[in-house]
Amino acid sequence: MEIKTEISSRYPEPELHVCNHELNDEVKNIAKELHDIYDLKIACTDGRGNRCMLSPGDIVSVYAEGQKVMVLGENDTYTVSRKLYELEQELGDRHFVRISKSEIINIRKIKKLDMSVIGTIRIITRNGHETYVSRRNVSKIKEKFMGLK
Repeated sequence: MEIKTEISSRYPEPELHVCNHELNDEVKNIAKELHDIYDLKIACTDGRGNRCMLSPGDIVSVYAEGQKVMVLGENDTYTVSRKLYELEQELGDRHFVRISKSEIINIRKIKKLDMSVIGTIRIITRNGHETYVSRRNVSKIKEKFMGLK
């Protein structure tokens, strides 16, 4: 696949084009992925009570805390009025993965996987957030990230 960037004054706003000699599954998947990234928004409430919309790319992790579902963004934490499993289904498994019963994480935001603790994996994200993979999900995470079984 070839990716080109063209900067020109004839484009007043960004445009994405998917080009191929035929409409096949790869083209459909690329177009769907682009729509998922740019169309999906998650309604949240910040710590001051302001309503806002987050794109999946702005989300570091989603976790349950008590009876609330929280969304950890790059710089702030938000509350959502949805169930964790609903957000997991909506966000999909391409860029988000369940690491425990109460947390899913954006794999694009992971900085480091620390496997020095025996039996578990510590995840450190780009914004410094640290979390752990539950023992039941360790093999799934190893398989997803490292191709290990």
